Amino acid sequence: MREIVFDTETTGLSFNGGHRLVEIGCVELINRVPTGRHFHAYLNPDRDMPAEAFAVHGLSEAFLKDKPRFPEVCGDLIEFLGDCPLIAHNAMFDYGFINGELGQCGRPLLSVERIVCTLQMARSRHPGAKHTLDALCVRYGIDLSARELHGALLDAQLLAQVFIELTGGRQIALGLAVEHAAASDRPEWVAAKNNVRPARVFAPSDEELARHRAFMGGFEEPLWGLAASS
Repeated sequence: MREIVFDTETTGLSFNGGHRLVEIGCVELINRVPTGRHFHAYLNPDRDMPAEAFAVHGLSEAFLKDKPRFPEVCGDLIEFLGDCPLIAHNAMFDYGFINGELGQCGRPLLSVERIVCTLQMARSRHPGAKHTLDALCVRYGIDLSARELHGALLDAQLLAQVFIELTGGRQIALGLAVEHAAASDRPEWVAAKNNVRPARVFAPSDEELARHRAFMGGFEEPLWGLAASS
């Protein structure tokens, strides 16, 4: 099963309010295991960078001015996304920006049925706890040392690890659950489960009993002496 975990950085909170994508990062999972394949692009938003947004991701107008515009990377992005499920944290925010950019350049929009939100998953699994990406990484022991600012590709890589934990943890990634399920159909597994295997006999031999009696003879009035000599 192929899945894409993605994250975006923007100039603000609303595409309809005039804000734009400035970075997108996507990582590929196959059967909940990162493959190492990814898509990453910085984007020129053709507008200023508000101080509030710069404080979050550190992407300045000067840095972005020579980067491609969304229509220039759109084809490669669509090809990478394919038709598989798309996983994001607070997913409708990222989904809204990607669809806004797709619509503006005349491309088909992503179906909302493809979207999986890890924020909703975390709220369901850990009610009352903190559900930020940082908090979930701490909860699951995921290394955050490289995350000084938000960055779309790094955050997607971290979120991929969080998503694996939210959906069963490293056992899923290692395939142990699949192996266990497969083993349950093997004849020896079924036989053991149904107690078909004959019981093994562990009765002592005459020689072993004789050695035991001799050993017990060295004790004065042992508590189990009568049983040993009988």
